Amino acid sequence: MNISQLILFVKIVETGSFTKAGEQLHMSQPAVSRAISTLESELGVTLMIRERRNGVIHLTDIGARLLVIFREILNGFNKVEQEVTAEKGFEVGTVRVGVFPIVSAHFLPKILRIIGEKHPGLTFELFEGTIEEIKKWLESRIIDVGWIIPPCNELETIPFFRDELCLVHRDDHPLQSRQTIHITDLDNEPMIVCQGGFVTPIIELFKEFGTTLHAKYNGHNINTALSMIQEGLGVSIVSRTSLSLSSLPPNVRVRTIDPQPVREIHLAVPSLKESSHGVKLFIRTARELYLSEDRIQ
Repeated sequence: MNISQLILFVKIVETGSFTKAGEQLHMSQPAVSRAISTLESELGVTLMIRERRNGVIHLTDIGARLLVIFREILNGFNKVEQEVTAEKGFEVGTVRVGVFPIVSAHFLPKILRIIGEKHPGLTFELFEGTIEEIKKWLESRIIDVGWIIPPCNELETIPFFRDELCLVHRDDHPLQSRQTIHITDLDNEPMIVCQGGFVTPIIELFKEFGTTLHAKYNGHNINTALSMIQEGLGVSIVSRTSLSLSSLPPNVRVRTIDPQPVREIHLAVPSLKESSHGVKLFIRTARELYLSEDRIQ
């Protein structure tokens, strides 16, 4: 068993194809098949099953378990490279980062620019998805670090940002007449729920006050939610940061909720102790840039 076989195995899983993996690693398809067959023979187990009819690949149980270990081994090689170059006064390597929409739009670009200016040898591979996808990617070692919303399961987390949540409704909605909005005022109110990191804190908020959450519409895009509010389809609870990145329609109002709810955004890693120099640098830079901008001090 050698590192080239491990790289190939992981690449096949990531691309879902022998052919695509071979193309990316500049190997012919017969060479790919031989390499995987050799790996399986050396280990004495079947790692994956490939359907001849359509080429779909299925990992066996042992293949799925070894995939996590193989990724850890490859991460170890990356860490060795980073340790050696750090000793020489350089930072090199690849950091795989998981992001959800607000993070990728509001926080990530500046972090990458600052690190790129000081450490041009570091490269970043970005994985955009939902909170649950990011948690799964961290647990399976597909990514090295990512932003998530608690709860955090077995992951190790570092507090990053606390963002105010507010109510958005059309200006002719009955709630417009209320001087203050309490979460109990939203009992059974048709709600447009954005999936981009809002679901868990909203559900917990409604549970805390014994209020019924009527999630009439579910979506991922804040601008879509604002357009639906503009048409009178419901109200929504979103973060101040997300609104700062969008254009508010003229007949849509933003209201403060009393008591003021927040959502916690954390950076997460499988293990901070085992994280590479590049990952620790990324976390340190992110916190230095944005911890002071925490909306709730």
